[in-house]
Amino acid sequence: MEFLKYHALGNDYLVLTSGTPQSAETELTAEQVRKICHRNFGLGSDGILVGGKDSSGKGFELTIFNPDGSKAEKSGNGLRIFARSLWDRKMVDESPFQIMTSGGLVSAQVASSGKSVTVEMGRVSFQSEDIPVSGKSREVLNETLEINGEEITFCAATIGNPHCIVLNQNVSAQSAGRLGPLLETHPNFPNRTNVQFLEVVNRQTIRIEIWERGAGYTLASGSSSSAAAAVAHRLGLCDAEIAVLMPGGQIDITISDNYEITMKGSVTRIGKMILDLECLDFEIPA
Repeated sequence: MEFLKYHALGNDYLVLTSGTPQSAETELTAEQVRKICHRNFGLGSDGILVGGKDSSGKGFELTIFNPDGSKAEKSGNGLRIFARSLWDRKMVDESPFQIMTSGGLVSAQVASSGKSVTVEMGRVSFQSEDIPVSGKSREVLNETLEINGEEITFCAATIGNPHCIVLNQNVSAQSAGRLGPLLETHPNFPNRTNVQFLEVVNRQTIRIEIWERGAGYTLASGSSSSAAAAVAHRLGLCDAEIAVLMPGGQIDITISDNYEITMKGSVTRIGKMILDLECLDFEIPA
């Protein structure tokens, strides 16, 4: 198997380039994905992107695998990386093009010789049934939850995948690592959830730490940036144009009146990697 490897602010993905997307998606099992993504026993990545032309031949379709073998509905960094890979393979130019994910249709545009990608991510919803969050139908804003005797205030949102945004917490890698896994799998979130720990710096800037569903602690995330920025704007804490600061760097978010999100960020190519199938035969120790 041949892959291109990229990172988007330290969040790295492998893009499968050999074989047809349909056959590859069928062949890649959860166990194989875990082995390929493993930092010691595989090529190492935060996920695998499998995609190609859609049935019309005019747009593209994308399947996103998390490193635990599960599938993600949408990934902002994954979408930017996939768009950059299409540019590098001369499958797109600087004109906008569409990508279908299981979390919805997006529009992407590559600039700066592939180093910058803008994605129209879709509309954010705060409605419990859309995210989903258990309980009655409502906008999930400024609710409280007790985790190990600690009360936290959170909001929830979806931009095609679920997010829990934690407020009034010390924003640090330590808090993300401590509370993130407990919130990801909390019964309030029937499909599990991505978790962001949010600090409002000023009306144009927020800072987040991220625990990503199926991946764990993450240096950067496009969908997390989109959801956290939308929550900050919805609560009246920030304006409609927001710089999102993360350990890996900055993503710029613009929010429309109906919470349609435009995301702009960098993509860096790492190189080409060939997977020897012997890797898939090795049993990783428990």
